Amino acid sequence: MGHPPLEFSDCYLDSPDFRERLKCYEQELERTNKFIKEVIKDGNALIAAIRGYSSAVQKFSQTLQSFQFDFIGDTLTDDEINIAESFKEFAELLQEVELERSMMVQNASDLLIKPLENFRKEQIGFTKERKKKFEKDGEKFYSMLDRHLHLSSKKKESQLQEADLQVDKERHNFFESSLEYVYQIQEVQESKKFSIVEPVLAFLHSLFTYNNLTVELTQDFLPYKQQLQLSLQNTRNHFTSTREELEDLKKRMKEAPLTCKLPGQPTIEGYLYTQEKWALGISWVKYYCQYEKEAKTLRMTPIDQKPGAKQGTLDLTLKSCVRRKTDSIDKRFCFDIETTERSGTITLQALSEANRRLWMEAMDGKEPIYHSPITKQEEMELNEVGFKFVRKCINAVETKGITTEGVYRTVGSNIQVQRLLNAFFDPKCPGDVDLQSGDWDIKTITSSLKFYLRNLSEPVMTYKLHKELVLAAKSENLDYRLGAIHALVYKLPEKNREMLELLIHHLVNVCEHSRENLMSPSNMGVIFGPTLMRAQEDTVAAMMNIKFQNIVVEILIEHFGKIYSGPPEDTTAPPVPPPRVAARRHKPITISKRPLRERPVFFGASVEESGGDCDSVPKPRSHGDKPVITRPPVRPPDPPCRTPIPPKLEQRPDLIAGTAEEMPSSVVASRTKFFETASRRTGSSSSPQGRIPSDES
Repeated sequence: MGHPPLEFSDCYLDSPDFRERLKCYEQELERTNKFIKEVIKDGNALIAAIRGYSSAVQKFSQTLQSFQFDFIGDTLTDDEINIAESFKEFAELLQEVELERSMMVQNASDLLIKPLENFRKEQIGFTKERKKKFEKDGEKFYSMLDRHLHLSSKKKESQLQEADLQVDKERHNFFESSLEYVYQIQEVQESKKFSIVEPVLAFLHSLFTYNNLTVELTQDFLPYKQQLQLSLQNTRNHFTSTREELEDLKKRMKEAPLTCKLPGQPTIEGYLYTQEKWALGISWVKYYCQYEKEAKTLRMTPIDQKPGAKQGTLDLTLKSCVRRKTDSIDKRFCFDIETTERSGTITLQALSEANRRLWMEAMDGKEPIYHSPITKQEEMELNEVGFKFVRKCINAVETKGITTEGVYRTVGSNIQVQRLLNAFFDPKCPGDVDLQSGDWDIKTITSSLKFYLRNLSEPVMTYKLHKELVLAAKSENLDYRLGAIHALVYKLPEKNREMLELLIHHLVNVCEHSRENLMSPSNMGVIFGPTLMRAQEDTVAAMMNIKFQNIVVEILIEHFGKIYSGPPEDTTAPPVPPPRVAARRHKPITISKRPLRERPVFFGASVEESGGDCDSVPKPRSHGDKPVITRPPVRPPDPPCRTPIPPKLEQRPDLIAGTAEEMPSSVVASRTKFFETASRRTGSSSSPQGRIPSDES
């Protein structure tokens, strides 16, 4: 049983029971703080040990790199070249390993230590400061209250009134401190669930990925080792062999300087920042922009791209330019443009007000036209116009953008949303809007639909049934959970049930395209839980139940066919689940109880070690064979999805093979260079890409 929520109303009463519950939160906070300190201490020790080992290997690599063989004569055989370059190859191979390790160590602090320290200092430390202020203000208030109660009633009326005002002031200060402290300590209690686990997860993923890369490099080293052993033997046997000239090789390695052709002088050019929306938020990206007024072409070159980004220069054709008001965005010097190549508006930020005027003058910019926003009281009702609006939105989404990545998760422009709602719910001609036209993009349509549903005077699933639905979602018995929600759906008013069926059927269709749009029933529950359900009272306890609202919507999507096939036999009460030997309950995800995987037999294993099966002993590969390598994932695995996943065409439980595209570009480039060097030394015609295993390996 977890801690009961601390209601804000209890802060005013300051009862002994409230203080006791608050003390439980404080003890848990201190326990969490101590645990984070231990993790940081042990994590720093582990990182320091890895860094020390890495420094020793790098020193060894530098020693190998510094030595140069001195041969007699002016020509070397291929075998002698291999020998001469061997220490360099050894050093580069070690450096490649340590490069991966150093990247892992450099990121380790950012992945593990800094997030935990920030959480401890910024969240827990801030909470302790709130506690000090709470205790200080409380002590001050109660001491003043005691003095105030001992005042004689025979004092002057003015003195008594002044004393009353001082007590009221201190009571108000103490109440505010109590509210802030209760809010903060509950926020830390909730946020620690992900703020502590996520850094450890990211650090372990980085550590395990590096270990797998080391195994790959070991496998890749075997062909080079065999060829170098052959070169050593040949050199020993043919000491006086023919030598080769190196002058041509030196000439071929010389690079000519690169030249670039400068473009014509543009109408205006300079740096601009553009607003780009991602799944996790909004970022502002710096571009160097060049605009040609006659052709109305805007060239945008990204500056300071993140490592691994593939975005290149953008060539856009301008359609319009409108200035943004300061109160419509939290950035200054902004203006919006529309282009032929992109749907929707692009928000740009100039470097100053004068700079914005120059850009708008060059682009023939205009002043904005704003419509008055629609209010909840005007048209936000579950009426005929509302049904028409929802049906049109659903039809537009399923026709134009059901496979759009992040559909319903990405947010449209607030100005465009208000424009669409004002046009559709216009009292003069309600519903006279064509959502299939190119004037409305998918983000605007989905955001408008969510706005309408969230601002209904009463939520679709009604205030009356809210508590019963939440209680059903909290049940540990999955059969009872489904049966209770099934029965409660048919207690909804007819128009609410009709609207709910219309929406859930649409969400089922969206989730069927989850491979393209990445929107699972769980994701849809997060979006539409607060949209279709809402508590009538605004309390902390009600806010804590939002996650159960999401579960209700998720169940409706996953079991749509059963729920809407017809009402249960008895709708007066949730049905009792059928008797079972053991109740079907939710099983948490686990890794410690997973079945053991088959491990490949490495080189050097004997027949006895492999169980006496001669077929299990690996055979030496020829020079052109591809090594079988177990690839690490390029990112942490996705959380399990409740949607049924169709079986794969080919199951290979003993091997997870990755392609060259799944590998980091730096690893692919360095490995390609390694095998180009090896094949050039040996005269092999095999492609260096053959060393990178594909899906067939």
